[in-house]
Amino acid sequence: MGASSSKEQNVSSEQREVESLAASTGSTSLLQNAFSKLADPQTNAIPLQSLQQCFSLNYKSTECEALKMPDSLLGLLDHLGPSMVDLFFITDKGGVNWIEFVRGYLKCCGRMPVSVLLNTLLRLFSATGVKAGIPLKLEVEAIDDGEYKISGSLLPIDVLMFLWMCWAMLWNSRTWNFLKEKECLYLPDISPLVLSAVVSCAEDGSGLELWDCDVSVLDVQLPAGKFLTWMLTTVTNLTECFTQFVNARLQNCTSSEQDTLESSSSSLREISSEKACNSCLLTCGKAWAISLTIRSAISQEILNPYFPSNSDATDENLIYRSSLHGKGLNRFWSNIEGYLGPMLILISATSGDASEDSTNCRKWIVGALTHQGFENRDMFYGTSGTLYAISPVFHMYSPSGKEKNFVYSHLHPTGRVYEARPKPVGIAFGGTIGNERVYMDGDFSRVTVRHHAVDKTYQQGSLFPNQGFLPAEALILEVEVWGLGGRKAREIQFSYKKREDLFTAQRRKVDMKTFASWEDSPEKMMTDMMADPNRVRREDR
Repeated sequence: MGASSSKEQNVSSEQREVESLAASTGSTSLLQNAFSKLADPQTNAIPLQSLQQCFSLNYKSTECEALKMPDSLLGLLDHLGPSMVDLFFITDKGGVNWIEFVRGYLKCCGRMPVSVLLNTLLRLFSATGVKAGIPLKLEVEAIDDGEYKISGSLLPIDVLMFLWMCWAMLWNSRTWNFLKEKECLYLPDISPLVLSAVVSCAEDGSGLELWDCDVSVLDVQLPAGKFLTWMLTTVTNLTECFTQFVNARLQNCTSSEQDTLESSSSSLREISSEKACNSCLLTCGKAWAISLTIRSAISQEILNPYFPSNSDATDENLIYRSSLHGKGLNRFWSNIEGYLGPMLILISATSGDASEDSTNCRKWIVGALTHQGFENRDMFYGTSGTLYAISPVFHMYSPSGKEKNFVYSHLHPTGRVYEARPKPVGIAFGGTIGNERVYMDGDFSRVTVRHHAVDKTYQQGSLFPNQGFLPAEALILEVEVWGLGGRKAREIQFSYKKREDLFTAQRRKVDMKTFASWEDSPEKMMTDMMADPNRVRREDR
């Protein structure tokens, strides 16, 4: 049998080699089960049509978070399965044998540098676009055995299609066992992410008008080499969409259709209507963009509220929202205190004329990811963190390694009457005290964003378009804090709040026996003083 173990005496060195590489990925049993399920017993090979069907995406309709879907997207997804098989699996007359099946899997999910995986993903998009008849300007040239060079350019609409193709693979792998309506695809709004690629790759990207920009009609060329560099520095986790899809589809093909349906009644209409009613700053598209910059468990946690398998995650992960819990540092602190896991804070602000009819009103969102809980301190602290420009253009600013002024959070001082040099009350990220990169006052009414020259903690870059060199002050519209520490961090915070409530209740208790004693009552003291005010009393010590 083709999937037999390499311990047998008649196994070739070629089979031993590919099986050893597959074992390093931990997927040997998955590949054996999938091959046994898909292979024809007579030829001991997988028929070409069966393998294409295994990786096919047959979505009939879509629901978009905001953008209008290009007409060619569904056609692109229809050709994904055949393109994968043609690109990565070598077939003979009988189909794909065991060795070529494992070798094809290694081309998709093998242990290789991220740059090679991103190159593979862009090759797949180019090959799928050719099959779907989409006029792409990408050229793929084979340099050496297993190495390829991609040249040419992409339009912003091509970048949108490419990212949505990656999202479709992730959505399929995360919802296959839970979503009843498998023929409908939910698409997030990823305009800020596409504009990030445009600004970074286009020659005149910085001179474009980026406020309320429609990426589907932008006519700028993005060189393929620069686009690969942008992916490598901004969305390194994009490869997980592809590898999770390949593993999930091989896993699903070993189960019967009855098993995969399970007992879930989730539907896309229920999910999309829930998302439409949810006016949180952290939309599905923004959450996915942030997750693509993180290669850790946080990447999965931040996306949990947007998949049907985790319908209750929104209420659990949203720790604080100013419009819901009240504005100000005190209200903020009462909700986040005791949470010791990673947290994502988003600040929505408007600069210019904030009236509804004004055309000069510019709304933008910035964010910061901290890897520890907030502390009430009069100095900067933290071990790691990331700054984000969320909207209208997405950018990530990781630590520069020069300073460690990651977070500043300071409440009104308690127990102090006078301070010669009081420290500012509020929340800040980067920079120094009095000269912070991002500073939000204690009332959560205004936020100040300064040029990156004042900050040596985070990397350089603008937090919104046309930021300039002078400090920019804006009105705060909304503040959100999302907990990304998982169930354990929430349980620890719940225990902390329960303990604090108990201590508060104990401090409020009144000893009725002492209170009822006339000798110890304030009334007796006042009566004695009025009876003989000149009486000398020894101070009780």
